[in-house]
Amino acid sequence: MQDLVRVAVDAMGGDHAPASTVKGTVDALNKSQEISVFLVGQEDVIKKELEQYTYPKERLTIVPASEIIEMAEPPVLAIRKKKDSSIVVGMKMVHNGEADAFVSAGSTGAVLVGGQLVVGRVKGVERPPLAPLIPTEKGASLLIDCGANVDARPSHLVQFAKIGTSIVELDQQTAQESEKLSDILTGVGTGTVLGNTLTNQTTQNTTETPVTNSTNTSTNTNNQQSSNSTNNQQSNNGSKSEKELGKRWM
Repeated sequence: MQDLVRVAVDAMGGDHAPASTVKGTVDALNKSQEISVFLVGQEDVIKKELEQYTYPKERLTIVPASEIIEMAEPPVLAIRKKKDSSIVVGMKMVHNGEADAFVSAGSTGAVLVGGQLVVGRVKGVERPPLAPLIPTEKGASLLIDCGANVDARPSHLVQFAKIGTSIVELDQQTAQESEKLSDILTGVGTGTVLGNTLTNQTTQNTTETPVTNSTNTSTNTNNQQSSNSTNNQQSNNGSKSEKELGKRWM
């Protein structure tokens, strides 16, 4: 029997949580036989929502978390102070190997900060980008970064393109539906020397260092919403302040 993918879901995150997150979890469990879900949040509230559904109970577990990180809260402060929040508890499960993935419709800022301080970055990745799939006529495109960072250097955009290509390669359905691979940098005009210094230098860098690994992917890079550190030591080990924050709450 194939091992199930263990997904920790932030039951308390989102505009209509926990009703919408519980319903979505039940729908996913009924649709797929390949996942098990940990619903992380306030146990009594989650149990009440689950009463109205039929689902495979052996593949759903409630993990208690008493606190909720609200949308308007400062992300770093929230992650540090609310250690029993559904976001922190769910991410700690990933960090500890108890879950394979974490899903949240809650505070994007808190998820990004928690991803760095709780789960930790993959070695070599300087900053995490946001990467939603956008439906297209022939499948989907990956927009990366779409808001996690607000400034960038050319090397950062090249790295985002490589990350995006790798992500799409793992999605076999998207790869099969995408007839032609393309890494697209959004800018101004159609010429290679139009736009600002950032887009022009990134275009030169991607020409010199191809970011595509196969013929079955489709990714987009957004030049206006991405930011990273250029220091290799920081990219491997995290910044000093980042490590200090991690020590305080762990």
